[in-house]
Amino acid sequence: MSDDPVAEVDALVARARAAQAAFERGGSQELYDRAAQAAAWAIMEPGRNRHLAELAVETTGLGNVPDKITKNHRKTLGLMRDIKGVRTRGVISDDPATGITEVARPIGVIGAVVPSTNPGATPANNIINALKCGNAIVLSPSPKGVPTCEALLGFVHAEFDKLGIDRDLVQMIPGRGSKEGTQRLLEAADLIVVTGSQNNVKRAYTSGTPALAVGAGNVAVIVDETADLAAAAGKIAASKTFDNATSCSSENAVVVVDAIYEAFAAEMARVGGALVADEARVVDALWVKGHLNPRVIAQDAGATVEALGLAGEVPEGTAFVAVETGGIGPDHPLSGEKLSRVLSVYRARDFDDAVRITTEIQVHQGAGHSVGLHTADEGRAMVLARAIPTSRVIVNQAHTFATGGSFTNGMPFSLSMGCGAWGGNSIDTNLHWRHFLQTTKIVREIAADEPSVEDIFAEYWGVAGK
Repeated sequence: MSDDPVAEVDALVARARAAQAAFERGGSQELYDRAAQAAAWAIMEPGRNRHLAELAVETTGLGNVPDKITKNHRKTLGLMRDIKGVRTRGVISDDPATGITEVARPIGVIGAVVPSTNPGATPANNIINALKCGNAIVLSPSPKGVPTCEALLGFVHAEFDKLGIDRDLVQMIPGRGSKEGTQRLLEAADLIVVTGSQNNVKRAYTSGTPALAVGAGNVAVIVDETADLAAAAGKIAASKTFDNATSCSSENAVVVVDAIYEAFAAEMARVGGALVADEARVVDALWVKGHLNPRVIAQDAGATVEALGLAGEVPEGTAFVAVETGGIGPDHPLSGEKLSRVLSVYRARDFDDAVRITTEIQVHQGAGHSVGLHTADEGRAMVLARAIPTSRVIVNQAHTFATGGSFTNGMPFSLSMGCGAWGGNSIDTNLHWRHFLQTTKIVREIAADEPSVEDIFAEYWGVAGK
């Protein structure tokens, strides 16, 4: 980074703005699609994917290589499926009934702040969406994510060179970054996309630039008395341990109905979940001076067990630690996000009590993000949808894989989940391509469609009178 990070960011944005103007002026749907494909292949080519995954784990100390390879591949492949054939240039809607024609327009320069938990997959997702809609993008990675982001951009630019696409369409703040540089990007871009720390989210929303920033995760999942317990335990285990729980969609609490508590605990044990009753001991090891212990954050199972002081006390082959607890709120840290292979376990009297517990957890932390439900009662998902401040109710699925888009559900593939007003966000959907596009409306005159006052109020007058 130069001695003047503000001036350096201004120069980056100016170059991006010039490249974007040329991209739009001489562009076509084919060009936008080719640019997006180039960025996707930059991360999906197997050798480069592995390199990015290895580099991410080496430099951030978070997650594991096989799961990052899977994440880089599946998240990108799913996004490419979602945008295949989608029109993002020219006329995208023409309705004779309303007389309105919508013309797609790029937003301009996207500024994207990306986290160290997914230093390859998240920027790739943002880059692809930006290019698909005719934009340029400037990335601000977290300090630990810089090497991976640099490598990713090198691969993107190599693909651009094959096609004669301007490298300035995809840039990043160089070096280790700075708060001043990131703040300037927030102010100078045409749209800000922020995934990561809630401090950056708040800065984005107060920057004066239109912002798409997402809330904190703290997923709670209910297992009720009708659930397929073996299936539920297997899905929770696979989801909880994926990439060492780096995802905001990783289960942080499971709320188990009393009638099947012991049976479910046995199923968890079968899939590697060691149930621990000594809550205080785990809390003391998991938090150091009020902060999560870095020796536990997003670490492999063996390192997690060792750091928690449970070596020799939990079964060989333990994949995650499930801690019995009952408290919720600031004085009960296990009720919050743990970014580790540690799962809080709550015992509920019945389903209604499970809804109460889950609601309290969400209100404490993670409001608006998502909750899960394992059940055979189809009506219970609607109960959660009406009762809990959440944007998503994930039913009978491995939460981490389902929330951000899956080949077996209809959610858009994304690494950024909006949490609505509950989570202080402007969106309650998964961030996807449509958020990177704006439209101009051509409005033509149509035949008059003016109702009489009686058409509108006759029913009301019949109930309330005039």
